[in-house]
Amino acid sequence: MKIDFQNLEKKTKITFRNKDLLTKSLTHKSFNKENNNEKLEFLGDRVLGLVMAKKLLEIYPNEKEGILDKKFASLVNKKTCLQIANKLDLHKYVLTFNSSNKKIIEDKVLADSCEALIGSIYLDKGFNTVEKFILDFWSDHIKDSIITQIDAKTKLQEFSLKKFKKLPIYKTISNTGPRHKPLFKVSVKLVDTKSYVAEGKSKKDAEQNAAVICLQNIKKI
Repeated sequence: MKIDFQNLEKKTKITFRNKDLLTKSLTHKSFNKENNNEKLEFLGDRVLGLVMAKKLLEIYPNEKEGILDKKFASLVNKKTCLQIANKLDLHKYVLTFNSSNKKIIEDKVLADSCEALIGSIYLDKGFNTVEKFILDFWSDHIKDSIITQIDAKTKLQEFSLKKFKKLPIYKTISNTGPRHKPLFKVSVKLVDTKSYVAEGKSKKDAEQNAAVICLQNIKKI
């Protein structure tokens, strides 16, 4: 399948020498089991991590490792990669088994493709170009990293360990909806609390939402 990447190259401000490499970075294994973007995703994840670790050390030379780690995690996670993928309109270019219906490409596929794209830029253009691409497209997220946020699950875990010497107990109640748009329902309970229930588009999101509700009810947030 031939895809016109002209608009994508305009957005990235990068003209690929090897268009086949670009195509591969946006080819999901459901479309081609042999020649797909899995290895480029593996590479891109490491390149993104290196660029972000380097940048954080430049911005926060005196920050503690634990704080840097939290900032780093927020910059390289799948949620942030998905936001960049959406900014680049990658759903228009990713090849999957259902490429005819671009509206139902899964969020994880788009986030993974963003990492694979980074890998392909590195191989085609080198480190300086991929570093500039990442710092340009992640600039708002890097600015937001000035405020270090501890997520609700971590807050709840710290509270539970301090008060009860036990971890919160999470249970998955249900997983409904179509494969491309699942809905998870999860409960969380501490030693001396009732169960608090929340929903989310992923199990992780549902657990975070349940933790928020639990924290609100024990007046610790």
